[in-house]
Amino acid sequence: LNMNKREIKIIQKVPIFKKIKKIDKIDGGITNQNFKVSLINNKSYFVRICNEIPEHLIKRENEINASNAASEIAVSPKLIYSNNKLIVFDFVQGKTLNERDVQENIIELVKLLKKVHTEIPKQLKGVSQIFWVFHVVRHYNSFLNNNASRYKKILKDLLIKAEEIEKQSAPFDIVYGHNDLLAANFIKKNNKFLLVDWEYAGYNTPLFDLGGLSSNNNFNTKQEKLMLENYFENKISNTLIHKFNCIKAASLLRETMWSMVAEIVSKIDFDYKSYTEQNLENFYQAYKNLKF
Repeated sequence: LNMNKREIKIIQKVPIFKKIKKIDKIDGGITNQNFKVSLINNKSYFVRICNEIPEHLIKRENEINASNAASEIAVSPKLIYSNNKLIVFDFVQGKTLNERDVQENIIELVKLLKKVHTEIPKQLKGVSQIFWVFHVVRHYNSFLNNNASRYKKILKDLLIKAEEIEKQSAPFDIVYGHNDLLAANFIKKNNKFLLVDWEYAGYNTPLFDLGGLSSNNNFNTKQEKLMLENYFENKISNTLIHKFNCIKAASLLRETMWSMVAEIVSKIDFDYKSYTEQNLENFYQAYKNLKF
């Protein structure tokens, strides 16, 4: 098992984990360490070992509040326990989606998203965050400049592009967003889709989730049109398409800069450098296609 003693200790201290049969590491997370804990009574739990990550503006209190609200409206597994080192969820035995699955279930996933956007605020308790992509970009810019990032030379140009995109995409509607719509954050169980990993959740424009869903899962124009028409329940105007393309480009820039920061701070064994390069190339392409 690729686990250290510290992780095992943290898990063993959870009050409901009196009789552990087995702990399995779950691969795939590029921010946190995830585990499946099986008890002797055959109950299984999903455990996420996580700290505050100020570099990424991640506050666990926010993730816990969002996860609770999401499980209240049945779009996410139930949160069972949390402390300042880990979060424990019911383990859902389902299929983790890949890009192709997302592309084949656009209409269903849009329904799920609309439920998230409109219903979570009704269940949300405690302090809530805003996730503003342009603020995140400025925050990353400052962190990268202060930490001798290898990308220092291009940061000023990226910031100018971000400001242009922000101007072009205003004014904004506001909903409650998930803000990290990678295929692997969707689980399908018995024909029902669930959404996991609420660490970036917060109020945002719906176009950010829609842009992320598209860019993270390689939608073509036809798939984007299907997604937008189903979300807005209407024919899509050129103005909306332009705004959507702006925010989609912004979401690619945020993913790029997230990875630039991860190159400096992350201890997880993942090729962030290639991930940065790929996302940067995608961002430049998306920006070039915007008609200002």
